[in-house]
Amino acid sequence: MNLSKQKKQHNLKFHHKTRILLLSELVFAAFFISIVYVTFIAYPSQNDQVKIGSTYMTMNNSFFPVLNEQIANYVEDHHDRLYNRDPALIVNKQVEELHAFIRQGVDAIIINPVDGNSMKIQNALRLAKKRGIKIIVVDSQMKSARYADCTILSDNYRAGQLCAQHLLRHKRSAQILLLEHYSAYSANNRIKGFTDTIKNSSQSQNFHIVDKINTYGQSEITFPLVERALKKGPKFNTIMALNDQAAVGALAAIDEVKLKRQIDVYSVDGSENMKKLLGVNHNAIATSAQTPLNMGKTAVKIAYKLIAGKKVPKKIILPVYLITNKNINHYNVLGWQ
Repeated sequence: MNLSKQKKQHNLKFHHKTRILLLSELVFAAFFISIVYVTFIAYPSQNDQVKIGSTYMTMNNSFFPVLNEQIANYVEDHHDRLYNRDPALIVNKQVEELHAFIRQGVDAIIINPVDGNSMKIQNALRLAKKRGIKIIVVDSQMKSARYADCTILSDNYRAGQLCAQHLLRHKRSAQILLLEHYSAYSANNRIKGFTDTIKNSSQSQNFHIVDKINTYGQSEITFPLVERALKKGPKFNTIMALNDQAAVGALAAIDEVKLKRQIDVYSVDGSENMKKLLGVNHNAIATSAQTPLNMGKTAVKIAYKLIAGKKVPKKIILPVYLITNKNINHYNVLGWQ
């Protein structure tokens, strides 16, 4: 083989290797660019993430985990970050959580206050507001709405009204025990809606509040208190509970003492537990249903609008409706609405 032919073959091999090398470099470059896209665009850096803190008076109430799940899903879909905390009905613990959110540099706080009257919580929200953090209050309210950008509530007053209207339609008289949570504005509004409706009725002289118990809206607290009231307190034949958890505790107490007479139990929430009891426990009469699903979705969308600098309503009231032992078959008893 002559020298010219060898040189030509050598050049062909060189160019072939060069093309392969170039192609490899292009493939690697494309792969690197895709990694960069996924890392820095599809999944933003921590500094670019929206950060939201959520704290509710207690997570020992299925209403709040369901509400928070809607927020968590939305935040995750946007590749942002949610910090959720549980103060377990302790004001000082919720105050600590608020200060932790501030240190973590959250963009918004979604809060259900342990105590709407607490100056400690109010002062923590004031500091958060001063740092530019957006404040969304859910399912209750603060005594002063000064630091809340938006308050989202079920129509709590209407919820109490619905229970009272049902009672007035179905009984000619009643001796009523109220199960309350004195420091929760939402609970107070429910009870006020109930008592105002009774008081303003033409039948009011036949309906009497015989006692009140502060249950904190917890089944385990309600149970022994109602059991004691059944054994030693003034006689009653109707219970109005601030929420389903208190109602469930009251129903358990009635069963525990093996009471033979009827005690009509009303409440507010529309939780899975209460809806199941409406179908089988003759003392369970009705619950004014609210929807943590809608509340959570509304709260997180409001938070993102506020963070984006958009205007939102100062207060949003979500509708409620009455579920009774007569219409329960028209509703899904598995979970919340």
